[in-house]
Amino acid sequence: MEPTAQRHSGQKISELDFKSMSNRVLIIEDEPAQRRILEEMVKRFGFEAITAENGQKALEILSGSQGATINLAILDLMMPSMGGLEFLEKLEGLRGDLPVIVQTSQGSIETVIKAMRAGADDFVVKPVSPERLKISIQNLLKVNALTEEVKRLNKKVAGALTFDDLIASSPAMTNVLRLGRRGAQSNIPILIEGESGVGKEMIARAIQGESDRAGKPFVAVNCGAIPENLVESILFGHEKGSFTGATNKHIGKFQEADGGTLFLDEVADLPLDMQVKLLRAIQEGEIDPVGSRKSTKVNIRLISATNRNMIEMVKAGKFREDLYYRLNVYPMTVPPLRDRRDDIPALANHFITKLAAEEGRKVHGITQQALQMLQAYAWPGNVRQIENTIFRGIVLCETEILDIADFPQIAAMVEGYEVKIPPAPAPMAPKQIAVQPTQGQVNDGSGIGVSIVSAGGHIRTLEEVEADMIKLAMHRYRGQMSEVARKLGIGRSTLYRKMRDLGLDEAKAG
Repeated sequence: MEPTAQRHSGQKISELDFKSMSNRVLIIEDEPAQRRILEEMVKRFGFEAITAENGQKALEILSGSQGATINLAILDLMMPSMGGLEFLEKLEGLRGDLPVIVQTSQGSIETVIKAMRAGADDFVVKPVSPERLKISIQNLLKVNALTEEVKRLNKKVAGALTFDDLIASSPAMTNVLRLGRRGAQSNIPILIEGESGVGKEMIARAIQGESDRAGKPFVAVNCGAIPENLVESILFGHEKGSFTGATNKHIGKFQEADGGTLFLDEVADLPLDMQVKLLRAIQEGEIDPVGSRKSTKVNIRLISATNRNMIEMVKAGKFREDLYYRLNVYPMTVPPLRDRRDDIPALANHFITKLAAEEGRKVHGITQQALQMLQAYAWPGNVRQIENTIFRGIVLCETEILDIADFPQIAAMVEGYEVKIPPAPAPMAPKQIAVQPTQGQVNDGSGIGVSIVSAGGHIRTLEEVEADMIKLAMHRYRGQMSEVARKLGIGRSTLYRKMRDLGLDEAKAG
């Protein structure tokens, strides 16, 4: 029977898989009957249950091999040998981040205060109703997931992201993590290869975070997005008055990264004349800002990345061989998402938590059927594509759980899945189309459009429409200039010329 997507309107959440990954809940209860009841409840909610008959046994589990995989604990306060309050005190030094729900038959205010002061996150009174316990678990897991996202973001901003913070537990990523950790221990130039969207920059950030340059500047440069006439100035800086328009002194990316890491993304897109200057900067450890009479010493850790076959580019004379071997001292290859499908559940949960919070939506999970469909898809756009797909799914979702119907484009491309979508109205014949002043718009399906008529109902000039089309393309393709030019059917230099003629600023256009 082929799975068919249906909108679960009115369906209880308990009938759906609450999470795409099974969260592990540790139940600490000395009464066997009560322990079994809690275990069955937790399993019915869609979580994996691990039980411990006392606090000491629970501490052993948490300090063991599966301790790091436990997401929440349900703790009985009144137990022999080691009470719940004593357990909470010992837990602080072992897993202080673990959310804990305490339960007791003594529902006094004093008991609640003691438990909360000792580190409990929520409190229930025996016998707890399934709905009350379920809401408590869901809320704590959601808060904890958001907390982890905030921690990851803070570490990224602070230049302290490590490989432990990456979602990369699949076997295909084992070698990447091993090479990354080893490479972080030296100052060796690293070249990260892989398809667009696989997460090369995150690997580079993790290398810095595990090196002695952690916490120092991490400067990322997309070499393919820099206008050819500005590459030298952006990389090496310029002096005031060194060329027309240079009204102030500008510090280049090399100097911005001094003491830290310079990440050159899409390094294969650098023009040949800039490759010569980059080679000298790497060899000599110094740069020559445009218009400066003296060289400037810089101390950087260089990490480069590309989605191109650079060996073929070297053979074709499009990339300097001497520079290639300078960059490719320590090569790493990040596999595409289709070769690491085991990471898809964790990535989906990560983006659900992050994007739902950013959008203010109550979506907090994904059904198992939808997750299986996502894992069956090839993901040509890799991690970047799955992030955008989850984003769209959250916007479409009418419940708190993402389902197959929230991913119609993916379902249409995966065999065995069907999404029931109301048929679109038949297009009008050209002669019947009547453009209204407030409706004359060309759009890309995202709700962002380009108006072809003015507010007064008159046709706008080609120059005005062209400017808006460029802005739309910049927004849709996130400022990736090569992609924008490709989709508009013009050369990159032509795109920059048009933007200049139309008075468009690259940053504002995107």
